[in-house]
Amino acid sequence: MRLGPRILWSVTLVLGLAACSLPRGAALQSEILSDRKAEAESAAEFAVHKVDKAFLDRLESWPSTGPHRRWLAHSHSRATDLIAPGDTVNVQIWDSSENSILTSEGERVADIRGVKVSPQGMVFLPYIGRIRIAGMTEEAARNRIQRETEKAAPLAQVILTVETGVKRSADLVGGVSAPGSYDIPDSHFTLLNLISAGGGVSESLRNPQVSLIRRGTRYTTSLDTVYQKPDADVVIAGGDKVIIEQDDRYFRALGATGGDALHYFPSENLTALDALALIGGLEASRADPKGILIFREYDADKVGGSGPEQARTVFVIDLTSADGTFSAGKFDIAPKDTVLVTESPVTNARTIFGLIGSAFGLVSTVNNNT
Repeated sequence: MRLGPRILWSVTLVLGLAACSLPRGAALQSEILSDRKAEAESAAEFAVHKVDKAFLDRLESWPSTGPHRRWLAHSHSRATDLIAPGDTVNVQIWDSSENSILTSEGERVADIRGVKVSPQGMVFLPYIGRIRIAGMTEEAARNRIQRETEKAAPLAQVILTVETGVKRSADLVGGVSAPGSYDIPDSHFTLLNLISAGGGVSESLRNPQVSLIRRGTRYTTSLDTVYQKPDADVVIAGGDKVIIEQDDRYFRALGATGGDALHYFPSENLTALDALALIGGLEASRADPKGILIFREYDADKVGGSGPEQARTVFVIDLTSADGTFSAGKFDIAPKDTVLVTESPVTNARTIFGLIGSAFGLVSTVNNNT
């Protein structure tokens, strides 16, 4: 078989293309981590960790990334049960002592009604003096007055009732059908009661987040958490402001996936497996299931100690092993993480073999035509 100059040129061109770096949609894992291998581990600018069961145990002690979020601790002491300035107290003092200074002659009870709690949180009772009761429950205030009364009348017994003064309210700001200021009808009015009064959360909000501002401190959690955990449905206090917004946390997806894009968190927590499902999984013809890389950058003040050894950290997930897959289902994605699905080395080899096969097919076709 004799090859002509044109045929030789065609074969040379195809083989030359095979020798070149072929265009790809994602990098190889070996390319990305080559800097780490080229340098001593102590001098590398980023750390690499394989995500497996042993590493997950270690990861529990690492700090979280993203904005710090906290929620109010549940308390059985209702905020609206506390006495406040402007409330009115009614005090009955029973004293069976002869010649009591607290009761009139022939009487056994002193009925003191309509005593206002001052702006300083104080009440004044005859022969007893000024007593601070603001911020106390009704029972705690009764005990306080009882102790002070016993100094003047050791056998006296105190009965106390409280009438709420200025009507207390909370503001519901945005994220509901009817935002506005709502009165707190009783001491058991909770966050979900307030949201219900506002017509419920807008269905257009993505993974709604609840922020409650109380006395200048902001507390934040997801609405799902409030639904699922009864203790998170806190009692509303006068002056509270509640803001409901959609979740703006996101992660990036790049490489051999269903598409490069930003993806917002659909729930409070998102595992690596959930994230891969959210982005459409791996592209079967290109992705390397051993090379799923998650890039994360920690703040400098969180590096060292029991935390990460480098601010820039790469987590490697291998979905070809049972441990790697189970561990990916327990590894939480952090806001602003980058999930990169690397290109499989087999893809390049398959492409090169295809080009070589095309070259020989071209030669065979030419020979058959000559």
